[in-house]
Amino acid sequence: MYQSHFQLRESPFGITPNPAFFYSGNTRGEILEALLYAVCHGEGIIKVTGEVGAGKTMLCRMLESRLPPHIEVIYLVNPNLSPVEVQFAIAAELGLPTRGFRVDEVQRGLHAHLIERHGQGQQVVLLVEEAQAMPLETLEAIRLLTNLETARSKLLQIVLFGQPELDQHLELSSMRQLRERITHSFHVPAMAPGLVAEFLDFRLRAAGHDGPAVFSAAAAKMIGDSSEGIVRRINILADKALLAAFADDADVVDKRHVRAAISESPFGRGRAGTLLNRRPARLFNRTVAIGCLLGLLIGAIWLSVLAVAPNL
Repeated sequence: MYQSHFQLRESPFGITPNPAFFYSGNTRGEILEALLYAVCHGEGIIKVTGEVGAGKTMLCRMLESRLPPHIEVIYLVNPNLSPVEVQFAIAAELGLPTRGFRVDEVQRGLHAHLIERHGQGQQVVLLVEEAQAMPLETLEAIRLLTNLETARSKLLQIVLFGQPELDQHLELSSMRQLRERITHSFHVPAMAPGLVAEFLDFRLRAAGHDGPAVFSAAAAKMIGDSSEGIVRRINILADKALLAAFADDADVVDKRHVRAAISESPFGRGRAGTLLNRRPARLFNRTVAIGCLLGLLIGAIWLSVLAVAPNL
């Protein structure tokens, strides 16, 4: 709706991960390069954690898009699988027949297929999303898949993407063997407050904007504060603020447009209340203080009158 108003080809703040809008700042570029190195060198199990909406799925998509052609990528997007189901799911992702097969037959077929791929100079990497929601027994079954190896390399690379709860699971004594198989651990941080304005500008220019900054510095700061640096929240607030500016026929998004966006975003209301009510609170406190002073002054005058009255 607002795209033509701001000279954009598409919406810059969609929440569906699009590699064209990958922002490499705030250590994301470094994490991606490290992931590429680790996967390409076949270094065991890799773990990536981050809060909900921090950008893990975007990083996952970028990893897939940057991997060389000889590495085949398979996904597990449904974490709620039993140990048996996860093996069938992996085999199905690789195009292997599973209907009517016993689990041991699927395991043998999977092993043979991975050996064949290895002989052809190919690698297979399994990307697991929402790994924190996976049953512990299933995580252990995935670990056992890393036992499939040749004398020189693993036949299956595994990258676990999950929320911080994944680390809590891995601290359990029953998860010690899986924990020790993890060769690299990365954490996707919240967006640093000082980078929010740069992030907003990057996304706008990726969507086609080539003019001056659309978000004022104050508006960008308010978005950063209210979102607490969570990228998904930043995108939601920025999108709503652009719509508010468009409705206002404004070329620059300022604080009043962000206030409107915050008021329509349930995750920002608590924080927004602090931000938006700060000035009224100061005025209220000032009014109370003045009222107290006036009360004390009137009381002092009245006491003086009472003290003088008996002498009249």
